[in-house]
Amino acid sequence: MEIRIVLEMSVYQCLFLDRVPDHAIVNDAVELARRAGKASAAGFVNAILRGVMRQVVHAPDDAATPAWLLKRWQAEFGSEVAAGIVAASLAPPQRYIRTGGADLPPGAVPTDVPGCSLLPSGDPGLFRFQDISSQAVVPLLDLQPGQRFLDVCAAPGSKTAQALETPLRAVACELHPSRAQGLATLGIPVVVADARNPLPFSGQFDRILVDAPCSGTGTLARNPEIKWRLKPEDITDLQSRQKAILQNALALLAPGGRLVYSTCSLEREENDEVVAGCGRNVISTMRRIPGRDAGDGFFAAIIGE
Repeated sequence: MEIRIVLEMSVYQCLFLDRVPDHAIVNDAVELARRAGKASAAGFVNAILRGVMRQVVHAPDDAATPAWLLKRWQAEFGSEVAAGIVAASLAPPQRYIRTGGADLPPGAVPTDVPGCSLLPSGDPGLFRFQDISSQAVVPLLDLQPGQRFLDVCAAPGSKTAQALETPLRAVACELHPSRAQGLATLGIPVVVADARNPLPFSGQFDRILVDAPCSGTGTLARNPEIKWRLKPEDITDLQSRQKAILQNALALLAPGGRLVYSTCSLEREENDEVVAGCGRNVISTMRRIPGRDAGDGFFAAIIGE
């Protein structure tokens, strides 16, 4: 039944929708089959969908990426790196899991990010999927046992769970009640609040993570619809939200504390410009670019007193 549902959804996308490229439909369908515990059916799903697509005539795209977005990347990173970003956005994303200090499942390969492993295929078991670039953010906090920790934009909770590998006095904050409910399994207090407004905490925190809502242009390999949905004016709107969230989080940072601001965006307005205007000391930044670095595109800045 699960495979039938996957095929029905995917064929509908192929025949009647045009926001998601065919290769992404196939990749997502194969991944859904694996997650449903039907890894043996992945090849069958792949073959069926490619057979359907051969019978459908599509108007050719002018480009793999909207021209305005490609022009931005060329100006920011250069033509060679921009071409690598586009190529990476069209390739199936690699599968990374969060293993922490546990024994690795069969086939898993350790990476240069502590506690992160590449799982080319197979069942992750009890381990959760989490991109390597996402896993590279939390170590920047330099968490120490017993610290007061606040995750401002916590859902879906992967980074929060990674932070909790260190014993902390932690609180999670999330705007949407439905997404906040999904954080209940973490076993820490979860506050529903809009971080664009002053946050409802009386104390200060030693460590704060602001994984801000963003355009997601670093995640196009797994979210290809973003590049066709996103408009230039959206980036300006997102920047204003990000600046407000960062300022409200910084107001809660204890003296000598550390805040990490991160996005999965490649856009300067959402990254460098946001932290440059925060009025605090930017200690260092990390930038991961698809095609140059493994995994999704990510930006992170360490901000201190």
